[in-house]
Amino acid sequence: MSSTENAGNPSQQLPQPETAGSEAVAPEAGTAAAPTPGDAALADPTAGAAGPTAETAEHTPEAAEHTPEGTAPEGTTPEVTAPQSPTAPAADPTHWGRVDEDGTVYVRTADGERAVGSWQAGDPAAGLAHYARRYDDLATEVSLLEARLKAHTGNPGEIKAKAQSLAESIPTATAVGDLDGLAARARAMVGTADSAAAESRAEKAAARAAQVARKEALAAEAEQIAAESTSWKAAGDRLKAIVEEWKTIRGIDRKTDEALWTRFAAARDAFGRRRGAHFAALDAQRSEARAAKQELIAEAQQLSTSTDWGPTSAAMRALMDRWKAVPRTGRDGDDDLWKQFRAAQDVFFTARGESDKARNAEQLANQQAKEEILTEAEKLDPSTDLRGAQNALRKLQERYDAIGHVPRGAMRQLEDRMQAVEQRIRGAADTTRARVAPENPMVTSMRQAVTKAEEQLVKAEAAGDARRTDEARANLATRREWLAEAEKSASRR
Repeated sequence: MSSTENAGNPSQQLPQPETAGSEAVAPEAGTAAAPTPGDAALADPTAGAAGPTAETAEHTPEAAEHTPEGTAPEGTTPEVTAPQSPTAPAADPTHWGRVDEDGTVYVRTADGERAVGSWQAGDPAAGLAHYARRYDDLATEVSLLEARLKAHTGNPGEIKAKAQSLAESIPTATAVGDLDGLAARARAMVGTADSAAAESRAEKAAARAAQVARKEALAAEAEQIAAESTSWKAAGDRLKAIVEEWKTIRGIDRKTDEALWTRFAAARDAFGRRRGAHFAALDAQRSEARAAKQELIAEAQQLSTSTDWGPTSAAMRALMDRWKAVPRTGRDGDDDLWKQFRAAQDVFFTARGESDKARNAEQLANQQAKEEILTEAEKLDPSTDLRGAQNALRKLQERYDAIGHVPRGAMRQLEDRMQAVEQRIRGAADTTRARVAPENPMVTSMRQAVTKAEEQLVKAEAAGDARRTDEARANLATRREWLAEAEKSASRR
């Protein structure tokens, strides 16, 4: 098959290779519709303007590569082209062009028909379809640029330049289709490229600000941990997790990123120093505690052989209180020290326990001896022989007092029994004495008043005061009369 393009020599015949992968999207009102964003291969926008060869209508891969302006800063995510998407079939080319009897191919535009080539290879419909596929290639390129511009993928400046080139080349392209509409779409992209570039910059700035905010929050958290946290294990693990999360945050310029990392690193170092100081102080404290507990062990070992049970027991309890007040030295070391301390105390308290057992046995024997004496004392009968009972009780009491200690629980009972015997014999002795009535309190008071009046008279006479002497004599006489009346009254009762 062959075709001839009308680009200066309509009669020139050219070989026509089949174009693969260039099926166009079904147009609306005859114009090729935009495919999904991401067809990777873009046609050369200069196709049809550079020369009449069929090879210029083939796709070129150069537009699929996109390099953004400038060098992306470290940590940013590079721009990627959209994924490929298959195009839709072309529209009916007869709506936009025709092939005349001599094989000349025409395209219809707003300015009228324009010859775009010649088809001499056979069926005119095949020739028209061949030039429609060239249009589809151009439409695909325009659609891809529109999709990239809308999705903000790629460099907006480059997209604008490419759209400008297409807008200029499409009207003269050797293709059959809605060239006017397609050129208008290319010109529209030129007009919107600047605003799209501004939107792209705003989105990138917002994304960057969000990433900066994330790292600022992590740096602030690290600073708070460095200043306040005392949960050393949990805080250390959190700082490690922050480092891992930090690595996943990208899209920040190097200067800002380094400044934030400096903040975080400083906070992490400060936490490390504070934690190191804490454990150094803890080690020093543990060393002091170990020395203090070793001293307590030495004291306990010295007291462990004492037989002065009471004072030594109190001293051992004091050592225990001091031990509890000393901080721990660590789990393993503290357990070893405690075993030594407890062993020294056990030596003493075991010896005291043995002594207590021997003492308890002795006290039980003393209790039994006192109970035997009380049994004898309770058999005494003062009613038949009071003096004999008194003498026997005195001897029993001497034997009772000579016996040593008894168990504390039995002491009160034994004392009560002895006291009961003593009261019984004392009561019997009291009944044998003549009863003497106690003196009347009034008589006693009057006698004291008479004695005092006599003393006042002696003092008055010694002073040579006649008036005071007369008054003292009169007062003494009155007191004696009252005493006589009180004695008479008491005797009548």
